Amino acid sequence: MPVPTQELKLEIVNATTGTALGPEAVPGPDGTLVVREIPEGTPAPQQWQIVPVQATPEDEQVYVIRDAADGKVLDQPAAAGGGVRQQGAVDGKKSQQWRLVPVAGEACLYVIESAADDTVLDLDTDPGASAEDATPVVMRAYDEDAESQRWRLVPAEPERVSDPVLRWARLGHWNGRQSWRLAPSAALRPVPGATPSFSNLLLVLERFGTDQDAGGWKSEGVSPSPDGRPGWWAGIGARFLTEAAGKAPADIVALKPAKRAVTAAARGDGTFEDEERVLHPPASSPNPADLWTLADIKGDGKPGIVVLAAAGVRVCFQEEDGTFKAAADEPALQAFGHGDQAGGWRVDQHPRFLADITGSGRLDIVGCHNDGVWISLQDEDGKFALLADEPALRAFGHGEKAGGWRVGKHPRFLADITGSGRLDIVGCHNDGVWISLQDEDGVFAEPLYVLDDFGTDRGWASAEEHPRFLLKTTGDGAIDIIGFGPHGVVVARGLGDGTFAPSKLVLNDFGTAQGWTAKKHLRLLTDVTGDGQPDIVGFGDEGVWVAHNLGDGTFEQAQLVCRGFGYNDDAGAWRVGHHPRFLADITGDGRLDIVGFGGPGVYVARNLHRRFRTR
Repeated sequence: MPVPTQELKLEIVNATTGTALGPEAVPGPDGTLVVREIPEGTPAPQQWQIVPVQATPEDEQVYVIRDAADGKVLDQPAAAGGGVRQQGAVDGKKSQQWRLVPVAGEACLYVIESAADDTVLDLDTDPGASAEDATPVVMRAYDEDAESQRWRLVPAEPERVSDPVLRWARLGHWNGRQSWRLAPSAALRPVPGATPSFSNLLLVLERFGTDQDAGGWKSEGVSPSPDGRPGWWAGIGARFLTEAAGKAPADIVALKPAKRAVTAAARGDGTFEDEERVLHPPASSPNPADLWTLADIKGDGKPGIVVLAAAGVRVCFQEEDGTFKAAADEPALQAFGHGDQAGGWRVDQHPRFLADITGSGRLDIVGCHNDGVWISLQDEDGKFALLADEPALRAFGHGEKAGGWRVGKHPRFLADITGSGRLDIVGCHNDGVWISLQDEDGVFAEPLYVLDDFGTDRGWASAEEHPRFLLKTTGDGAIDIIGFGPHGVVVARGLGDGTFAPSKLVLNDFGTAQGWTAKKHLRLLTDVTGDGQPDIVGFGDEGVWVAHNLGDGTFEQAQLVCRGFGYNDDAGAWRVGHHPRFLADITGDGRLDIVGFGGPGVYVARNLHRRFRTR
């Protein structure tokens, strides 16, 4: 968990007592601070803001810890033995500057260290020193075994701060949850510009829905990612959008148990053909454990179908009429399959990717098995090489000797983080980010630990609850790490040499602290404005929220752009796992529209490419 920015209001809670830092029940003239229980019915605990001040010559970030209400700041006592106090801010005053040092092996716990003399915040628990209902806060030398020196930064409330030109009304609900609704305002008008708005939902096809009248569709296997990231696969019952003709607009593709892959072609006006067309005939021995994907395998602009079957990898290419022939009886590669004869690869243990790892323009197959990373390169004739006798890298695997990586906890990626044109391996383990760089000979180096964030020890509980992405947040920068963490959106800027700058909280939204959960909401990054930079898109309670990329690794505050596709009943009662939702260009105009597979069928909201500004 990174140190939050000054946007976020926090309570500073002692790890030993569970009580928050603040003034005494009757504040004294010297501003002395304590930790104490807050009786029910009295004002909530003190709220603080962590404000970065400057970097020291050693590049250590220091902070001012400011009262969110009156602007006074945390200050050291004037004399030895005195209590920590709250005083007016003085620029450059060392006694008002602090370092926040993560506690090793303890998620979300910090030691608050003075920049003046390296002493740390502690509790004065000596007999007779504490008031009946409060414990004074003092400065002491650091003691790694003293739990009273550990502090937790807790968001004061799940607060969304919006663009100041928008009017938001806070809504309270029967179950105690809070949400926000856009209120009418004469100061708003639509103008052509950057951040998009979307049309109202339109039911465009009464097929592919969960209702029986719409086909009774139910996903039985892995579902593809809403943003179409490589390495994601679809199981029987999946419905998704893809450019089946090799170019926009995107068509609907669905995997039927009997007919296998069927499609409904896009008409180019935001609707789809009524009639299903068989895209790929049934396999001779269909298996519900098979995983599918469509991708430009050869790099010729034409999609192919890749199936991870029991016997291994099956591949078939598109014919002139847009359909695909059945795969040959023999697999293209007897590996990466779920049968024992193909390696016994399991969805819940062994991630597999289709990616061009050498820069040849052709997709290769990469998988993380028990003993490490296995690779099959595709040659100029479209054939996949047999696997070597040993893994390409004995790391990033499910087995303990290969690191004990778990699919549900430890996301792994293939990305060119050095700009060499070859893909490197990046993974988020318990302690943080590990990388293995690929050299010009295709050899992967021993993994290197590069960042102490984005791991379970830093509060990133699971890959599902806290999605992480590797992509450029700026037009000309290196690959960055972006994640939806406990407190919001966190970015670690890539330095172009295989390492990353310290992570920063860049937006206090889309995190679990603001009520976003994997069981109810989808969050992804994709370019919805056409400027070449990824924006944040979230399918929340009330509908679809977008935070536009500012081009410097940060994002605008989120705006509600579509009242649909959301979890609440008045937003359609869409459910993760039942109702897939995607962003895809279904008109060919270069802008991404929203497509969702609801109960009655397929719904569309067109991208109107507007934003709201003051008159």
